Parts: sequence; C-alpha cells; structure tokens
Amino acid sequence: MDDATYARMPAHLRLREVQVQVAERGFRVRSLVVVTTLLDSISYPADELATLYRCRWLVKTSIGHLKTSMKMDVLRCETVRGVTKELTMFLLVYNLVRMTMLEAARRQGVPVERISFVDALRWLAMAAPGDPLPELVVTPLRSGRLEPRVRKRPPKEYDLMKKPRAVLRQLLAAEAVTA
Repeated sequence: MDDATYARMPAHLRLREVQVQVAERGFRVRSLVVVTTLLDSISYPADELATLYRCRWLVKTSIGHLKTSMKMDVLRCETVRGVTKELTMFLLVYNLVRMTMLEAARRQGVPVERISFVDALRWLAMAAPGDPLPELVVTPLRSGRLEPRVRKRPPKEYDLMKKPRAVLRQLLAAEAVTA
C-alpha cells in the first residue's frame, strides 16, 4: 500500500468477532473465529457467516480451475491489449463451462458443485455444434476428506528464462563451439 492510500485509511475500524463451532467430521479445527465488518448480528447471523466462510472453498476451487484446468496460470500475451483479450477469452470459456455444468446439474438432479468442471471442459472441447449434452461426471461427496498440502512432483531443474531467446541461443552456440 502506498503512502497516499495509507493516509486515506480510517484511524480506527469497527469489527465483529464471531466464534463458530465446527462439528463436521474430518475438520482439523473444532472452533474458529470469523472477523468481519458486518456488524449487525440481526441482518448477518453467526450461522450464516459460518456458512459463507465455509463456501470460500468453492471460490478457491473455482480459481484453481482457471489456473490449472484451463492453464491460465501463465498468460502468454506481452501487451496490455493482448492480455486483456486473453483474459476476456478465458472468462468467456469459463462462463460457458459453468453454464454447461448448470444445465447438466439441472438435468441430472444434483447440485452444480457436484458436476465435474474438467468433464464439462473436455466435452465442450470435443463437442460438435448440435451435439446433445451427455450426462457429465458427478463428483462424490467428500465432506470428511483430509488431504495433505504437498506437491506431487518437484519443480523442474531448469533455470528461468531471464534473457531473450535469441541471446540464449547465441550463448548455447558459443558454448558448442568452445566445447
């Protein structure tokens, strides 16, 4: 945060603490504290705040779909205009996948969160115009799931490209001549 933005911030901020008991099997914590600026306990009851807090997992999963399943973790364009176009296209495809999931969930009688994002994305990539929507994969309920936060594979042993490709090619050619 720059100094000008910091200077505009209020000197004090009123917050509300809500302690939430977690009774679901498989969760590491038994209670947690949610801190919010939603001060009115009538309009924003504690149990609804707790439900909203738990829904953050869906948001994290959706961002993961953008970054991993759709390979948006690295943008390829180099200009502002190009990046804007690239982001627009990713969001259009993402919304198309979500609409496909919504229709599949309606037809299959399950909540939309249970329809596989990757299955919908793959079907859209292979479907011809006019193809009927098939039954998509319904993911199992995993409420008590515990998963370690680890990587499956170590990072690659290569250096990052910090110079233009042409310069790196010249260096490789020079090394080949001297070797």
